[in-house]
Amino acid sequence: MKAGLLATRDLARHYRRGPQTVRALDGVSLELGRGEFLAVLGASGSGKSTLLNLLAGLDTPSAGEIYLDGRRLDGLSRRELAAYRAERVGMIFQSFNLLPQYTALENVALALLFGGSAARERRAAAGAMLERLGLGDRLDHRPADLSGGEQQRVAVARALVKRPEILFADEPTGNLDRDNSEQLGRLLGELAAAGQALVLVTHDRALAERWAQRILRLDYGRVAETWRPAPAGAA
Repeated sequence: MKAGLLATRDLARHYRRGPQTVRALDGVSLELGRGEFLAVLGASGSGKSTLLNLLAGLDTPSAGEIYLDGRRLDGLSRRELAAYRAERVGMIFQSFNLLPQYTALENVALALLFGGSAARERRAAAGAMLERLGLGDRLDHRPADLSGGEQQRVAVARALVKRPEILFADEPTGNLDRDNSEQLGRLLGELAAAGQALVLVTHDRALAERWAQRILRLDYGRVAETWRPAPAGAA
């Protein structure tokens, strides 16, 4: 286990649905090390996205605790949670959520808009990140002119350009074909190897076992099992 960065203790999220209480998450304890690639598996309704939303500060728990560097996250104000998401978290979604009227460069630069940097600096950082992800010749292309795999890499660049401490990915290969899914998995594995802490929520067990360093499977809101697969990228 690498040095601890993020941890939960007996984390729960319950919802009221008419007279019933839905236990979307029910007592989950986990730890994420610095530079660790953790994959969260489970069927639809198992609590995967609920867990990710709580870790990313997009939702608040019904019970339990969330810690970042030993500091409680679940007690932060809305403003403090917004700052946490803006400054320390990167998000990748299944739907790429790119703005169609903007170029790849502009979409990535938008992630830095509230950081106080000058427009020239934002564009330079966005261009460098897109170059790093192999999109240096696509800077001026709009989403409609990019392939699905290229759009996803723009979305990854947008998440990474802030240099987040933790990268959360919610079913990022859901709209990709097998080749592009493999390319994205390899990229995520390379990011973790370079020191990026990463939590991947996915239905794709093969992808998780090929690239993640540790896997957690949820079932009905609880941790059913955890294991370490073969080294990332192994055949």
